[in-house]
Amino acid sequence: MTITPPSKGVPTKYAAFSGNWAGRLEGTYEGKLAVQSVSSNGNVTVTYAWGILGDNNPGEAAGEGKIVGTTLKLGRLPNGADVSFKMMPDGTLAGTHALAGQTHTGMFIRQ
Repeated sequence: MTITPPSKGVPTKYAAFSGNWAGRLEGTYEGKLAVQSVSSNGNVTVTYAWGILGDNNPGEAAGEGKIVGTTLKLGRLPNGADVSFKMMPDGTLAGTHALAGQTHTGMFIRQ
């Protein structure tokens, strides 16, 4: 993945999301997030990948999202999943992946 460093005009709270992240949803299911670009208004381009999540198959989706406050919400994935990441005070991301009535959560760390 190509990560474009945020420009000087991007607020620090948005720039903090830039980069590659990895974590485990429910402590078991691997997930990866690449925040490839961040703009000064909080819009981002991303690639998100996930392993098997309950009844859901593994997959990968490239798309866009928006940072509001401390939360990055991705656009709805092609499979219908809603995914968001909240920046925690320690610099980790608390991820939430919701699809078909199942919600999986976990912590992601910068790679």
